[in-house]
Amino acid sequence: MNPPTPLPEGLCPLVDEHRERRQEPVRFRPEIWRVRLEPHGVAGVLEIGRAGSKAGERLISREDLARLRDEVGADPDGLRGLFAAVMIWGSGTTNGRGPRYTEAALDDRQRLLSALVGTRAKVCAGDLDGAYRGFRVNGVGRSFFTKWFAVVDDGSAEERALILDDRVFQTLNALGWVSWRAAGTRNRAARYVAYVRDMHSWAKTLDVAPAWLEWLMFDLSGNVRPQGGSRTAAAEDD
Repeated sequence: MNPPTPLPEGLCPLVDEHRERRQEPVRFRPEIWRVRLEPHGVAGVLEIGRAGSKAGERLISREDLARLRDEVGADPDGLRGLFAAVMIWGSGTTNGRGPRYTEAALDDRQRLLSALVGTRAKVCAGDLDGAYRGFRVNGVGRSFFTKWFAVVDDGSAEERALILDDRVFQTLNALGWVSWRAAGTRNRAARYVAYVRDMHSWAKTLDVAPAWLEWLMFDLSGNVRPQGGSRTAAAEDD
């Protein structure tokens, strides 16, 4: 593994511009999810969060997920419910495929339970490489299983897991960060570990929380020109 990547040029002014902003809760519509979750006994998570301003909507936040994580602990059935809540949060009202993909994962019951229990233990032990290699479930790719890692991480390890999805990659690419160069290998698990390492290093330098920096990368979605510029980069390095 290579040493941490130096702070990308342009990241400091972006952080300074957005430093006071905070991640907002995600809107979702419980009735869209109910038919997918009830057959698997996890529809109770549809009560998570709070009512939204529009009829039939609820709001779910990262803090809501953290509270649920602490409640369920290592209980396998509880982890299935937490996984469904993570998928809801990650999909919101914009990813219409989210309910279908979640149902596919829940249908893959044996592999899902093994992945949830196993990767939770690995993440909390700081073995992100092993967790990345160990999550193989129908309907769930990197963008969502790294959300699972970020939520299930209880802070036991030195560096907390972070989300790595296409929007985060777009911003990283626009800043000139390339995962295989950062990792010194094209192995995807190692590249994820390098991403987490670099984000923690940069967050410390910038005096921000790593999870907040991850959210900013997501929110910018490739637009790395300060003061409302419009530069957008494709996710070349994923």
